[in-house]
Amino acid sequence: MKYGFVNVAAAVPTVKVADVEYNVQQIEGLIAQAEDRGVEIIVFPELCITGYSCQDLFKEQLLLDHAEEGVVKLLDFTRKLNTIVIVGLPVVVNGLLYNCAAVLQSGTLLGIVPKVYLPNYGEFYEKRWFASSQDLNPCDIYFAGSPVHVSAEPQVFVTRDGVKFGIEICEDVWAPTPPSNNLALAGADIIFNLSASDELIGKHAYLKSLLAQQSARMISGYVYSSCGFGESTQDVVYGGNAMIFENGRLLEEGSRFSLQPQLKMCQIDIEALHVERRTNTTFINAQRGAAARIINCKQTATREFQLTRHIDPYPFIPKSENMQESCEEILNIQVMGLVKRLYHINGKKAVIGISGGLDSTLALLVTVKAFDKLGLDRKGIVGITMPGFGTTDRTYNNALKLMETLGVTIREISIAKAVTQHFADIQHDASIHDITYENSQARERTQILMDVANKENAIVVGTGDLSELALGWATYNGDHMSMYGVNAGVPKTLIRYLVSFVAGEMATETLLDIVDTPISPELIPADEQGNIKQKTEDLVGPYELHDFFIYYFLRYGFSPKKIFLLAKRAFCTATEDKAALYDEETVKKWLTTFSRRFFNQQFKRSCLPDGPKVGSVSLSPRGDWRMPSDASSALWLKECETL
Repeated sequence: MKYGFVNVAAAVPTVKVADVEYNVQQIEGLIAQAEDRGVEIIVFPELCITGYSCQDLFKEQLLLDHAEEGVVKLLDFTRKLNTIVIVGLPVVVNGLLYNCAAVLQSGTLLGIVPKVYLPNYGEFYEKRWFASSQDLNPCDIYFAGSPVHVSAEPQVFVTRDGVKFGIEICEDVWAPTPPSNNLALAGADIIFNLSASDELIGKHAYLKSLLAQQSARMISGYVYSSCGFGESTQDVVYGGNAMIFENGRLLEEGSRFSLQPQLKMCQIDIEALHVERRTNTTFINAQRGAAARIINCKQTATREFQLTRHIDPYPFIPKSENMQESCEEILNIQVMGLVKRLYHINGKKAVIGISGGLDSTLALLVTVKAFDKLGLDRKGIVGITMPGFGTTDRTYNNALKLMETLGVTIREISIAKAVTQHFADIQHDASIHDITYENSQARERTQILMDVANKENAIVVGTGDLSELALGWATYNGDHMSMYGVNAGVPKTLIRYLVSFVAGEMATETLLDIVDTPISPELIPADEQGNIKQKTEDLVGPYELHDFFIYYFLRYGFSPKKIFLLAKRAFCTATEDKAALYDEETVKKWLTTFSRRFFNQQFKRSCLPDGPKVGSVSLSPRGDWRMPSDASSALWLKECETL
């Protein structure tokens, strides 16, 4: 389990009802594929050794004997393999028949887990053939030539790497209190479900929602395998579902109604799940008293690890099927935050510095929507463009066009004369374009905004975003300060996306050009052609990389080594559709920059103005991120050196 990942698989073999020999052969074929591809744990459907739809044939001793022999064959087949195998079959215990899952590894029968809840409604008649684990008296039996303890007691299996997993069978997850609840609270990181759910109109969507919610509620992985082609279609049809979830997110899904066997694999991030559980106090409280019987799996040979899981380069960009709904939700969070602040202070006016860049554009759009929601005149929004030594015609004109289009009050206040006087006052050579040169301009702009706000009885709406706060790319007591920061919870990649979304709605060329404009504070004079010379991403690195680093550093607390692994997969891997975005040295360089700047710039985040939390990551010193301003970055930078 290097880097916290475990390889799991959901397998859907073709079956022949009551033909154990055929079914075992199909299972062996999928196990062999899984072993070759480094799968550590694989789950098969419910009663897959016999077929789920045997009906009254489950009363036949011949079928039950052959099912047991089938396990003997699988034990022999897996003797030299590492993969842990979970298969479904009927098992007789003390004269009663149970619908069970058998856990096999390297020729050893690790355990047998009986089904708890037996559906006996509609098309299901399981109580006709099987007893529930609730009817089981604990006992030791010999099965498939192996001694094994069988009971209703929850069982958690532990791999050699410490991954803990539990098992439930089909209907168990549909119950009001699924067994997986207790299994997860007792420490199971992953739940494997052997199922035989038939297909009905609308049922599949409900099933996916159910499994997603269960994995989210338990903060676990959830691997689901259901019967497919070959089961009896006398009255119902089995589509063959293979799905893998992680904390509410669907990672992999098979093709329903396939005639071919399926093997869906994925890597579940156990480290991420552990981080979520440690930080979720509700989960911590709920697990008190939860217990299960622990079964240790066998020690096996270590395999070379290779990350194969898809890693999204843009974790902050919503992946909802309805992108319009997602964007509107984000904007509404920002809008309602500002609405409440204006309502609370009985505010009728707002002041915003408009640069013609992404951040101030989104802040202005949010403010306009807030004023519209409150029924306030948009003229109460005072947009101020403050051209300085580095302002280009492109951003200047876009700022004016945007304000004109939105119908806000437009003001232009040049900072050149005031800053020049300030340079003289502090005896700074204006030909030296250093940090003093830059920050003097930023602070002059903030002073103008604050003073105009006082004069107009307004509040200053901040424009700085989450990415800039993480990197400290803001002038202390300059653009770092406002009276309400509507973008404080929105990273740069998401801001670009939101502005593009609004541009599509408004069909305005100005917004599209703002999206295409290089990100810059414009504090250094333009080049000879009047183009932006000072490009932020040339100085601190690409925001798409930094947003990636921010997400995994803050959301999960991953080390630079693991973030580097994920970033290589996301940005340095070429596919059939596109070339690699960056080489490894570039990623390493900017990851080191991020690690250094994040620690060094905490003092700016320790005194942030109020602003709404939008997503799962926030840097508010009052809410999600509390860190001393003088914490050392030595451990992180040292690990960056080893990448």
